[in-house]
Amino acid sequence: MPTAPPSRCTDPECHELATKGSRCDTHQPIPWRGRDNKAQRYGITSGQWRKLKRLTHNRDHGCCYLCGAEQPDPEQYDETDPTTWPHDLDHVIPIFEGGSATSLDNLGLACHACHEAKSKAEAARANAQRRRAH
Repeated sequence: MPTAPPSRCTDPECHELATKGSRCDTHQPIPWRGRDNKAQRYGITSGQWRKLKRLTHNRDHGCCYLCGAEQPDPEQYDETDPTTWPHDLDHVIPIFEGGSATSLDNLGLACHACHEAKSKAEAARANAQRRRAH
């Protein structure tokens, strides 16, 4: 079966030949760009996510469920200082380990430090599990 001749990259300024899809190697899309979309990740809208965060905040009184740190004052917010960032909504049991995406029993607020440490540990477990599966 004949194949189509190579086409030009779809970037208007580029004159290279497309290598994968419709773009050259230089103009390939960034993998996972825009992935933090809650609708794609958990199957819920951003409005539902905000509602779950508000309900969790009210239930836990704004405290980190891991270390008990209180929610920082919004007026003290500093983009360069993670200790002033608002707490993140976190899944207590990760979804890949069977946790529910929307159950309030599986949601809690986590301060930036705790959330980052927990997320790194979960990513390591997920990668190890993925390697074992292959």
